Amino acid sequence: MRRAALALTAACLSALASLPAKAEALIAALSTHRIAIASNFTGDQLAVFGLVERDGRSVARADPYDIVVTVRGPQRMLIVREKERVGPIWINRNQRRFPDRSIYLSVATNRPIKEFLSEEAARRDRIGLANAQRPPTGFDFEFDIARFRDALIRTLEGRQLYTLDERGVTFLSPALFSSQIKIPAIAPTGPYEVEVLLYAGGSILARQTTNFEVVKTGAEQRMTSAAHDRPLLYGLATVAVALLLGWLATVIFRRD
Repeated sequence: MRRAALALTAACLSALASLPAKAEALIAALSTHRIAIASNFTGDQLAVFGLVERDGRSVARADPYDIVVTVRGPQRMLIVREKERVGPIWINRNQRRFPDRSIYLSVATNRPIKEFLSEEAARRDRIGLANAQRPPTGFDFEFDIARFRDALIRTLEGRQLYTLDERGVTFLSPALFSSQIKIPAIAPTGPYEVEVLLYAGGSILARQTTNFEVVKTGAEQRMTSAAHDRPLLYGLATVAVALLLGWLATVIFRRD
């Protein structure tokens, strides 16, 4: 019985040893995990550094590496309204709601996406501005949702909150790469997720995620905290300041 157990254990170890070792591992890090917003904030940027570790025993890979860095910001309910002109005025005709959509979205790659991924693979892996926030099933259930989604992307691109840079990842060596994440002045506060994908031959080899946070500091943070923690006192103080400024304006600019 003992011999049979030993034989079974040896067989299991032999089977595990015969499994192919994982050829690549991905290590990614950020230059900072916290961006502070003050009254003079005009935007900032942080760097993503990554390293591809490869099993030295494996043969050289014929396909080059490709990197996709996707940054997703805080999620909110976003509404897109379609306007139509009726006579001399414009009115809202249709609208679509996009729940749990990132206000900030950035996609950076080392070369154009279509050069290493098919459209079907990009949709499946949620790569690109149009695909990064698709439902997990990969399908939109309303037939006309695409034009509202495209309008949402165009609007946020115009505000520099959605960006696509297909030359935004630079290989410093065959295994070391970097990318810059630009945070605009109107970036929302909250947590941001950074997802780094390693591709070769159109297949995902490794994935790494990390996070950073955009926070308010100084007087802005104290005012925000007061408005949330003590809304009644904050409201009374706001009214008092408005009355005081109004009284001072009448005193300064009154005519005798």
